[in-house]
Amino acid sequence: MATEATAPLRGVRVLDLTNVLAGPFACQQLAHLGAEVVKIEAVGRGDLARNLGADPDLSARGMGISFLAQNAGKTSLTLNLKDTRGRAILERLVKDADVLVENFRPGVMDRLGVGPDHLRSLNPRLIYCAISGFGQTGPWADRPAYDQIVQGAAGVMSITGDAGSAPLRVGYPLADTIGGLTAAMAIGAALNAQPRGAFIDVSMLEAVLATMGWVVSNHLVGGVEPEPQGNENPTSAPSGTFQCSDAPINIAANTDDQWLALAGHLGRADLCAHPDFATREDRKLNRHRLRAELETVLTTRPAEIWAEELATIGVPAGAVMRVPAILAHPQITGRDFIGRFDAVPGVGRPVDLVRLGAMIDGMRPSVTTPPPALGQHSDDILQALGYDLAAIQSLRAEGVI
Repeated sequence: MATEATAPLRGVRVLDLTNVLAGPFACQQLAHLGAEVVKIEAVGRGDLARNLGADPDLSARGMGISFLAQNAGKTSLTLNLKDTRGRAILERLVKDADVLVENFRPGVMDRLGVGPDHLRSLNPRLIYCAISGFGQTGPWADRPAYDQIVQGAAGVMSITGDAGSAPLRVGYPLADTIGGLTAAMAIGAALNAQPRGAFIDVSMLEAVLATMGWVVSNHLVGGVEPEPQGNENPTSAPSGTFQCSDAPINIAANTDDQWLALAGHLGRADLCAHPDFATREDRKLNRHRLRAELETVLTTRPAEIWAEELATIGVPAGAVMRVPAILAHPQITGRDFIGRFDAVPGVGRPVDLVRLGAMIDGMRPSVTTPPPALGQHSDDILQALGYDLAAIQSLRAEGVI
């Protein structure tokens, strides 16, 4: 059951005009923290993510897995914002809203007549958050941008992989997700400001660069050109991925004490006295030879056994796991991280979805309602605004909702 602590945004109303991932993910975080999120979707189409995901049948029904993943706990209203009546409905919603989030290209909302200046004139306390690939200004502002475009532009791909495989994209939509988290963080902060009311401009490019602190600072401060390091940690050694008898293991012996403990546990204390491995800088310079020496022992036993033993003696280590394995692990299953919805409109089977990546006072913030069908709550929302059933039927018949 949600408490005041686990639902700190209870009473906050968010209008979610976003599509696909960065914006829906931002609003999903707010929903998990207790906000009421009204998802406003295009009539007849809805969020593009409704047609995306690994299950073609669900995508064809407009309940694609990509949509399910980011939209639990929201209600859905369909609106045609190219129609003056649709814009009027949005304006009425804005008057009682706390937050509006959109991820159209810069200028689209202004061209529709519902840009930030207009909507904030109706409600000066409105927090208007615009998420885009490159921000609302600058030479790239009007460029279309999906996650991989931003990963490439930010330099992420140039440092991912090794000399033989880079550039590589990170294996999940990193830029979208970081952009969404940045938006949610900024909105949460703006909700605490007095007087309330702000225009938040989130650039996915800048959000990603902000998380690349060490890489960026090594260049800005140290003059170092970032290069792909593969699975090696460039700041220390032995720190990277090593082969065991069955699978790889990550070991991060980043301090001298951890290095001594690792070498001793592997029965290779002789390496500690070797002049090529005596200091951190020596070990970094000769990291590949050092890895080969350690693997002569590591390859004799399974990764999970080594990981358990090394963690016990204070050496950070963990097997390189596949996604199904970590989702089934007691570390995840025992902390209420995955929620199940037994009944989801248009799906016909239970759906398991991840929750917020934090606990508050020992409890996991969560939503109680499943992802909505397209326009599922249109009638209820419009009736609450004062529209009668006849007016709603007319709006639907004329494609406004």
